[in-house]
Amino acid sequence: MKTTRHATYNLNYHIVWLPKYRQSVLVNEVGDRVRDILHEIADDKGLEIIDLTVQSDHIHLFVSSPPKHAPSLLANWFKGISSRKYNHRHAD
Repeated sequence: MKTTRHATYNLNYHIVWLPKYRQSVLVNEVGDRVRDILHEIADDKGLEIIDLTVQSDHIHLFVSSPPKHAPSLLANWFKGISSRKYNHRHAD
């Protein structure tokens, strides 16, 4: 159990998403870079990644979050920020 000033919680979310057209692009260095970016996002937002699996055609993310963050916001953060960071750093 985790606590904030006003709540005791144990909220875990399983978020799954895939690249456009489910292409197998998340391999080798690309998968490693995406994994690093997702950990950066979690650190910046104060979230805990419980499990992260980057497969060749999709990503499984199991994350713990305080109750002030909606599940849709978490999905937007991880998908949107990771896409922008990856595309900004690596123009391939």
